Amino acid sequence: MSAVLDPHGHAGHAGHGDHAHDDHHPHGWRRWLFATNHKDIGTMYLVFSLTMFMIGGVLALGIRAELFQPGLQLVNPELFNQLTTMHGLIMVFGAIMPAFVGFANWMVPLQIGAADMAFARMNNFSFWLLIPAALMLVGSFFMPGGAPAAGWTLYAPLTLQMGPSMDAGIFAMHILGASSIMGSINIVVTILNMRAPGMTLMKMPLFCWTWLITAYLLIAVMPVLAGAITMTLTDRHFGTSFFSPAGGGDPVMYQHIFWFFGHPEVYIMILPAFGIVSAIIPAFARKRLFGYTSMVYATASIAILSFIVWAHHMFTTGMPVTGQLFFMYATMLIAVPTGVKIFNWIATMWRGSMTFETPMLFAVGFIFVFTMGGFTGLILSVAPIDIQLQDTYYVVAHFHYVLVAGSLYAMFAGFYYWAPKWTGVMYSETRGKIHFWGSLIFFNVTFFPMHFLGLAGMPRRYADYPMQFTDFNMLASVGAFGFGLMQVYFVLFIVIPAMRGKGEKAPQKPWEAAEGLEWEVPSPAPFHTFETPPKLDASATRIVG
Repeated sequence: MSAVLDPHGHAGHAGHGDHAHDDHHPHGWRRWLFATNHKDIGTMYLVFSLTMFMIGGVLALGIRAELFQPGLQLVNPELFNQLTTMHGLIMVFGAIMPAFVGFANWMVPLQIGAADMAFARMNNFSFWLLIPAALMLVGSFFMPGGAPAAGWTLYAPLTLQMGPSMDAGIFAMHILGASSIMGSINIVVTILNMRAPGMTLMKMPLFCWTWLITAYLLIAVMPVLAGAITMTLTDRHFGTSFFSPAGGGDPVMYQHIFWFFGHPEVYIMILPAFGIVSAIIPAFARKRLFGYTSMVYATASIAILSFIVWAHHMFTTGMPVTGQLFFMYATMLIAVPTGVKIFNWIATMWRGSMTFETPMLFAVGFIFVFTMGGFTGLILSVAPIDIQLQDTYYVVAHFHYVLVAGSLYAMFAGFYYWAPKWTGVMYSETRGKIHFWGSLIFFNVTFFPMHFLGLAGMPRRYADYPMQFTDFNMLASVGAFGFGLMQVYFVLFIVIPAMRGKGEKAPQKPWEAAEGLEWEVPSPAPFHTFETPPKLDASATRIVG
């Protein structure tokens, strides 16, 4: 049933005479191929990212299966390096980033009272670019010589020695980057130009703020990645020597260019997660978010500081001590605004009337495990320690604590929080809690032992290891398969039933203390919402008559 808006901007149910309004969109495959509605495109982004997440997960299980015992069991070292490289590329560029763009497509127009995204056809184009890029990435396994095997960072000189799949990978990265830039421009213009009257920037939901800042980051750094991989391409085929020492080039220059993109990219993958958690914790603590203004400034500070810390990935490249000190202190400094957010969430929960439905469980789990990942990162910022731990499993543990328990847990929290609004049905609370506890336990069983493996000196990206590392590797592999099974459970018993509309009908506002315009429209959200700008109350979170 569609929504109509009365002269005051109320969203309500349409009468029976208005059913024709629902037919203003194509049906069947045309609805999706030619989609310009932000909800349809958001759904496609989320389904695409879930598919890539499962593919990337299968590659990760291939890695862990090989590392279950010392010696070479299942794959040779070349294939092992292909698995590690493609797992990283698929998870970062195919799963996490498109998923957050999907959340933005669904929620940003709903949260700011806009009818749709600013550039609807560009929105469609930016999604459909993902499909050929993903096919090229995954299909590179079937090219001569196999998939790229240079690590997800694509360091020279390895990239200059790879087979033709490297060119396919570079082309795929260009297409994914173009998609990200178009999506970001769309989000920036939508947020700045299409907010409902009365919704000032400092009254926006924090999810919109985090995405506005993330979009600027993407526009700034995706061209840097494009430059680095284009230079790699010309080194491979057109006789240049940017990164080839034989022609006077410098492989370390690639690292500088890549990490100038790569470190803001880390925050591109976590800032939208901060926005999701900042929506959920106040709703289930039944309190307003503590320190909204400081959260906005902290988010902006993280984004600005992310541009001056890139070489903390490069302490072992022989940089001068002055450089090491600068990047060490800058990296420590970025922990301050991140800590502000953690304390704000804790202060929001302090003495709140908390209940622990699945979205809140994932949000609290996010804070706990992300904080652990943040502390291990702070330890790595200390140059003498980092030099010892460089390229060990300690680093693998650190960034998985930040990215899996950070980005992924926040996405799960956001799914459980907003899925009733998307699908019109409530998920099963019991199944949601099974998914949470299973994911939390198996995640820690997988990645916590890796800290000790790294401290003991086990290097990453090796297909084999000495006997003394066996026990922790077996534990990590068992945990990884358990974690993978929990995500299969999530898809089969939570996502698919929700998409089929099976379950108890969701009320318009399933979470009593939730605030925001998205809860002012019926569940499921009608195909068209806010065709005339809503009239807002003083807090810009409710529609008033």
